[in-house]
Amino acid sequence: MQRTSHAIAVDGRVWFLDPVDDPEAIARGLELGEPAGVVQLLDRHNRDCDSIAGRLGVPLYRLPTTTPDGAPFVPISVVDSRLFRWHEVALWFPALRALVVAEALGTASYFRARGEWVGPHPLLRLARPPRVLSSLDPDHVRFGHGAGRSGPGLGDDLRDAVRLARRRIPSWLIRLARTRGR
Repeated sequence: MQRTSHAIAVDGRVWFLDPVDDPEAIARGLELGEPAGVVQLLDRHNRDCDSIAGRLGVPLYRLPTTTPDGAPFVPISVVDSRLFRWHEVALWFPALRALVVAEALGTASYFRARGEWVGPHPLLRLARPPRVLSSLDPDHVRFGHGAGRSGPGLGDDLRDAVRLARRRIPSWLIRLARTRGR
């Protein structure tokens, strides 16, 4: 499973989101401006966040439920399940119309049904698609698993991916079987 790191700069301040401890990626993020903080979006992603925040000398925000002082984002609780031992927040950057999702949605092939460019995490497709994200209309989306996308109409695509998640289970299973067989 491949994981993606993100660094988003707003007003010369860089926020590292679920970063992987890759020196080259961190260096590229630092080229964007002054580090402001590290945000852990998924409970299982603590392995690198703490050490990166320490090295950069910035605060670590673990699964924030409120917006830290001066932060350009709003945290949104996406998954809070004791049953699945899964706690995740997404970040909405209103000024940028950007959404960052760690794991609840993604573009990796095993997330997507036929015809989808984005889909819910396989467990959420079966159990509880992340409907809370349906109210947003982003121009930019970034995911922890798979490539991000920018452009108009992304909100409609996200809403469809969530709304039709269960209906598309047969298509998703067929696509998953075909990609596993390669």
